[in-house]
Amino acid sequence: MEKRTDLDLDYFKSELEKEMVLLIEELKSVGRINPDNAEDWETKPTEMDVLASDSNEVADGYEAYGENAGVLGKLEPRFNNVRKALKNIEEGTYGFCETCNNPIEKDRLEANPSSTTCKAHM
Repeated sequence: MEKRTDLDLDYFKSELEKEMVLLIEELKSVGRINPDNAEDWETKPTEMDVLASDSNEVADGYEAYGENAGVLGKLEPRFNNVRKALKNIEEGTYGFCETCNNPIEKDRLEANPSSTTCKAHM
């Protein structure tokens, strides 16, 4: 697999870095980096000043935690794909389909710079 010469890698790197900043901000609003695994995000508990005896407040806390877990579950894979795409740019392997190793179409990368597959394997 040769390095892609038909792509402006600086452009894609810049776009991915911008997305990474936004994803980190969003992830921090609902989670934290797992202290036991720096590659993993975990849902942070909702901080509430409630008495454990107030079942409605406790239920609200669990509901908020569940919502945060759902958001985190969608953001973390995007974060990992962006991180992987940036690593691939550095290694010279950016823009190739994980399934068939063919080049990912330029318009697909422009729509989603962290795409991991070509159109045939999406």
